[in-house]
Amino acid sequence: MTRPIAIFDTTLRSAEQAPGAALSLTEKLAIARELVKLHVDVIEAGKPGASASEFESVREVGRVVDDACVVCALAKPEEDAIATAAEALATAKRPRIRVGLGVSPLHLEEKFNRSEDEAVRRAVSAVRLAKSHVDDVEFYAKDAGRADEDFLVRICEEVIVAGATVVNIHDTTGYNLPWEFGERIARLKRRVRGMGAVTLSVHTHNDLGMATARALEAVRNGATQVECAINGVGRRAGNAALEEIAMAIRAHGEELDAHTGVDARRLMSASRLVSSITGIGVQPNKPIVGANAFTHPSGAEREGESEVRDAEHLINAEDVGVGGSPIVLSARSGQATLKRRLAELGYTFDDAEFEDVYDAFLEVADKKRLIYDEDLNAIVREHKRAQNALWRLESVQVTCGFPLTPTATVTLVDERGKEHTEACWGGGPVDAACKAIDQVVGVRNELQGFSVTSVTRGVDALGEVTVAVVADDGRVFRGRGSDNDIVVSSARAYLNALNRLIAAGR
Repeated sequence: MTRPIAIFDTTLRSAEQAPGAALSLTEKLAIARELVKLHVDVIEAGKPGASASEFESVREVGRVVDDACVVCALAKPEEDAIATAAEALATAKRPRIRVGLGVSPLHLEEKFNRSEDEAVRRAVSAVRLAKSHVDDVEFYAKDAGRADEDFLVRICEEVIVAGATVVNIHDTTGYNLPWEFGERIARLKRRVRGMGAVTLSVHTHNDLGMATARALEAVRNGATQVECAINGVGRRAGNAALEEIAMAIRAHGEELDAHTGVDARRLMSASRLVSSITGIGVQPNKPIVGANAFTHPSGAEREGESEVRDAEHLINAEDVGVGGSPIVLSARSGQATLKRRLAELGYTFDDAEFEDVYDAFLEVADKKRLIYDEDLNAIVREHKRAQNALWRLESVQVTCGFPLTPTATVTLVDERGKEHTEACWGGGPVDAACKAIDQVVGVRNELQGFSVTSVTRGVDALGEVTVAVVADDGRVFRGRGSDNDIVVSSARAYLNALNRLIAAGR
């Protein structure tokens, strides 16, 4: 029997470290519920001491997760911060506090002017304080990949004696080569007294594109927990991608002597949910969850299709929750057919919410001859973006063409249900629509990024627009929108970004 490897998901905390990916409480809870369905072992819910909203988020995640998995809160190694984390975790059935500090010479000497003895005292004190509140305490050694190994052994031994149940070796900058990192894990496993009685965890960043490889080398050399995130989201180049870790361990379980409890069939729906909520798209060639991950080579649809699929693909699409035939529905499809197909794609709704989704489906189906799975995903994403939005797009009408001046009339609905209409001209129809939205919403910002992708094929395909806006304080907020009409898609995406900006300000 292979070793169980715990999957520690840091999406809720790490996603907000990616520019433009601020999450509301509702969005965090939606991701948390999806992570429970995915069967992750630990959810890092946030840093309660950072703000009142973070505190509330951790409390509510603990409430909705119940005892399905461990709920972890990050805290500074300070008494007040640890007490705040414990208070936020009061709703969790299986709470964990995560504390730590930098252990490399760069952190000890240059960043904090702290001696090794002082660092050990601080680490031991923090672990003991956390242990006085909860039974499960994780100590993370920041920048451990560049730490002096003798000192790293010493501090790990001391925190284990103090009560740490998890020791996390943190490659903070993505610096280590995979085999170097793996060898360090193997040596720590041998040298640290008591390491066999605790969980040996790793946290790897992707700055040099090796986060997944580094994590797998750590598993091969004795690590029993991997910290990762859906779609690899996170600061800078992100973290190790959960879907890559889970499927690599599944494919090479015997060689790694490892298995996880992840329900791989939920990987695609989890990826789509996180992408939709954060506004950070998944590149087409992304392993496991990218749009091109399961495309067939030219001619595969003809004779020998199954043999070509077996020869060209390591993983079956169905294994990660991608449906079979992509062409499934049309305007003649009824509610029961739509509900069944959405369930196959991983979406479930109550009756009232399904009616809204069905109405949106009919609106698209009236304009398109064939409805693909990608269309259904886009419809659901647009529906979820509109839920609880501060401003909702009611209508947009444009006039443009040569030699006309592009103009747009936009009607938005506010939180109280009141309609607001403005008209503006611009350099093009999209510019005019965005200016009209600005006139209604009245939030200062600068449009920094704008991209358009086709959801499916054909001239009638839905177009999905992603935008990035910069607030006055320099924060970046992303928005996405989809429609058959690219101007409408653009207006929805821009409004989605502004809604995020306003919500963050509140």
